[in-house]
Amino acid sequence: MGKEIEQIALHRKHEVILKIDEHNINTVSKDDLKKCDAAIEFSTPHSAISNMSRCFDAGVPVVVGTTGWYDKLEDVKKLCKEKNGCLFYASNFSIGVNIVFKLNEQLAKIMNTYPDYDVSMEEVHHVHKLDAPSGTAITLANGIVNNLQRKTNWKNATQQEKIKLGETEKYSDSPVPALSDSDFLITSRRIDEVPGTHTVKYHSAIDDIEIMHKAHNRKGFALGAVLGAEFVKGQKGIFGMNDLMSFNIN
Repeated sequence: MGKEIEQIALHRKHEVILKIDEHNINTVSKDDLKKCDAAIEFSTPHSAISNMSRCFDAGVPVVVGTTGWYDKLEDVKKLCKEKNGCLFYASNFSIGVNIVFKLNEQLAKIMNTYPDYDVSMEEVHHVHKLDAPSGTAITLANGIVNNLQRKTNWKNATQQEKIKLGETEKYSDSPVPALSDSDFLITSRRIDEVPGTHTVKYHSAIDDIEIMHKAHNRKGFALGAVLGAEFVKGQKGIFGMNDLMSFNIN
């Protein structure tokens, strides 16, 4: 992601003045950060919160694409406000995915009238992704829970593979959890170098209805992050993709 973001930023005539990774993170000072108009954070759930905090301390708007830390979201929002900082976060920066988020919400509302359809979801990512289900899948799930009255909760099952010494070694799959009528299942699969596929399916005895987003590469995520960085320059507050994109849907 870092390489993709750098290429797009340079193509859009931006200057990349800092590239921070595990090798130099302890040598980067607050003054180094202050030279930036915005920071783009794609790291790991473990390090994302401390990276955001450093940006708030330096007064640098931060765009965060890392997921897996949302259990601390309210704490991060509070810190951002206390520091008079700027946070732009999203479970997915792809323009196409954010269009699918809206379609998913609208379809869930429609399906309130058609109780014979049950809903499920599958998300597929590369083996290096640490969180399951993905942040994108959770956003889609929340769109269902908030708009489909007969579903109030989701549960997850994982099917994972890992690459070890150049060979693919299969993890033990987690068991499919028991589901009540108000639950629906998210199946998370981790395979090879898949950049990301999300499918929401409504199934009935007669037919299936599906919404799917399939990323061909990581460029869409990187472009959205750079657009987010352009958006937050000079800003204070908390923002997301809905602030960046304009939807004429109720």
